[in-house]
Amino acid sequence: MEGRPPGQDPITTHADFAERRDYTGAVYGSLLAASVVVGAGSLGDFPRLELALLLLGTGVVFWAAHVLTRLLGERIMYVPLDGREIRRVCVAEWPIVKAAVPPAVAVAATPLLGLGPEGAVWLGLGVALAGQVGWASAAALRAGATARVMVTAAVVNLVLGLAIVLLKVALTH
Repeated sequence: MEGRPPGQDPITTHADFAERRDYTGAVYGSLLAASVVVGAGSLGDFPRLELALLLLGTGVVFWAAHVLTRLLGERIMYVPLDGREIRRVCVAEWPIVKAAVPPAVAVAATPLLGLGPEGAVWLGLGVALAGQVGWASAAALRAGATARVMVTAAVVNLVLGLAIVLLKVALTH
């Protein structure tokens, strides 16, 4: 339905389109956050606040890129660009930013946990990957997937996350 304007498909009305819960951005944002943690962590010691801000800033930049792509790429062909449509797309893409918050908070909290920079990287990475698997599972559940499809979604996302972990290990050892 993504390529059709809301209301022109007998199955999808504009209200259905607006109410649809799409976790794609959150899954993507979690993987992005994991990549940021690995990239920053492979460079050696760093201020934790810097990494937390890098996570949040990268999430916002990618969110803006996704919003612009949707508004000017595919959406402009079907839906007039007005304030309501712009707000709707901004809200729909916001999970990219939301996915960066838990790893950023985890990294920022590591001094309270007695973790050094390497521990901060591993905790941030673990939180990002848990978010990725969690959001993928939530998406499958929300879509009414079978248990098998839900497990497959979780495993595939775990494998993608583990690929990021392998990159981290390869870059730092």
